[in-house]
Amino acid sequence: MADERLQFHEMGIDDRLLKAVADLGWSQPTLIQEKAIPLALEGKDLLARARTGSGKTAAYAVPVAQRILTSKQSVREQDVRALILVPTKELGRQVQAMMKQLTAYCSRDVRVADISGKADLSAQKPILMEKPDVVVGTPSRVLAHLNAQNLVLHSSLEMLVVDEADLLFSFGFEADLKNLLCHLPKIYQSFLMSATLSEDVQALKELLLHNPVILKLQGSQLPDSSQLQQYSINCEEEDKFLLIYTLLKLRLVQGKTLVFVGAVERCYRLKLFLEQFGIPACVLNSELPVQSRCHIITQFNQGFYDYIIAADEQSLADPSAAPQMSAVKGKKKKTTEGGGKAKDKEYGVSRGVDFQNVANVINFDFPTTVESYIHRVGRTARADNPGTALSFISHTELGLLSEVEEALIGDKADSVLKPYKFKMEEIEGFRYRCRDAMRSVTKQAVKEARLKEIKQELLNSEKLKTYFEDNPRDLQLLRHDKDLHPAVVKPHLKNIPEYLVPETLRDVVNPLVSRKRRRMKKEKSKPEGVVKTSFKRNMKGTNPLKSFKYSGGRGKKGKTVQS
Repeated sequence: MADERLQFHEMGIDDRLLKAVADLGWSQPTLIQEKAIPLALEGKDLLARARTGSGKTAAYAVPVAQRILTSKQSVREQDVRALILVPTKELGRQVQAMMKQLTAYCSRDVRVADISGKADLSAQKPILMEKPDVVVGTPSRVLAHLNAQNLVLHSSLEMLVVDEADLLFSFGFEADLKNLLCHLPKIYQSFLMSATLSEDVQALKELLLHNPVILKLQGSQLPDSSQLQQYSINCEEEDKFLLIYTLLKLRLVQGKTLVFVGAVERCYRLKLFLEQFGIPACVLNSELPVQSRCHIITQFNQGFYDYIIAADEQSLADPSAAPQMSAVKGKKKKTTEGGGKAKDKEYGVSRGVDFQNVANVINFDFPTTVESYIHRVGRTARADNPGTALSFISHTELGLLSEVEEALIGDKADSVLKPYKFKMEEIEGFRYRCRDAMRSVTKQAVKEARLKEIKQELLNSEKLKTYFEDNPRDLQLLRHDKDLHPAVVKPHLKNIPEYLVPETLRDVVNPLVSRKRRRMKKEKSKPEGVVKTSFKRNMKGTNPLKSFKYSGGRGKKGKTVQS
């Protein structure tokens, strides 16, 4: 059936775009691209629901670039023709990067500007004065520029894209979005891309779309069990730390891994805990500058780090209050902890961010909604790659697990979380080490770690920015998984004595030692005479006392002197 699928070169796409598609290694379109691109090129409005990792970005980026190239054949005047709205700054960077890759061979004809990242409107004004063909931004930033008259869309706009439409409302953009629509022309083509079709998305559809084609391509919001393995394990607070230590230290979890927790304070608590055992990990924190966050994601995708610890965006539901979830009970606090600055309203990790080749997602703290679970787990098993999701469930989270399982069973029968068969009693020997490490991870240590990292990243983000523009290779030297060390580090915890490793896991943890042990056991099992014979054969002609000859002195010439 694959060869019957409509190919890119059969869609009437410009040769320059086709060349860029080939450079990106896209041999054939995904299902969403095959269905959406021809309809979009016909001028239809689209509402597309497809799961994360299915290629939604390219499904609208290709038609946007194609329409701009077509328009420029008849209209020579430079103006903003396409607006792409995104919920987060990280996604804005990714969309801009994708558009630039697609238009690599026609960059003079299709200019792209991302205005979602920087803080000052005045710094972005010169970019908008040049009237780029495509503007990418969050609704609040675009509206701010429209109100400041740095951006004018009512006469020139031809296309509007709303990416991750279901997220815009959860990030508090509803009012901004409605105000923004007043600045748009009456006629334009619209694309709504979403992983879920919530009531908010349906309401947005009425505002933006005119007789749209609705594409609901996957029955399931997550891949089936042949591609995505989902597991759960019941463990309480202390056992969560014990289990994550065992999985990472013994390398039972292989490949790039995202660990999701419920709050930023938990991120640093877990990072400092893992530091005690010499396990490096990055923290993705909404308090860090956007350049740092994007740099962490880029380096993770390039293979610099194996582990990222991320706080879910659930705590951003009320951006004005910027609440934080409590470490254990899940109660909201009114102020940010550790003296850190308020969270970035336009920040999100579990959704919208393109983590590449993620092998595992670990829910250290279980998500509070079904949608959040789907989007967290959607970071793995993307495209055709396999993936694994493991959720730690405490007794207070059993109700949330039931909600998720009920939703997934209704979605697809084989998407249910299976019990993770792990014998906790076999790792009891590690418990005292974990308790020893946790004694060092105090509230004060967590507070100092957060402040220290924010200061470091602000320095990297601002003062070194101009240097790295001239020396881009040196940017790779900035690693984000270095030890923060505000806690007392106990060196002996970094090494695991062999006697502590469970018998069943020794072959997995240290295969070379296990092989040597088996060989020695085999040698011992041989009869004693066999061992001696082989020893004599090996030693023949090498014993200096047997081969030594002495001539001269008082003895006869050539006589062998033996003791």
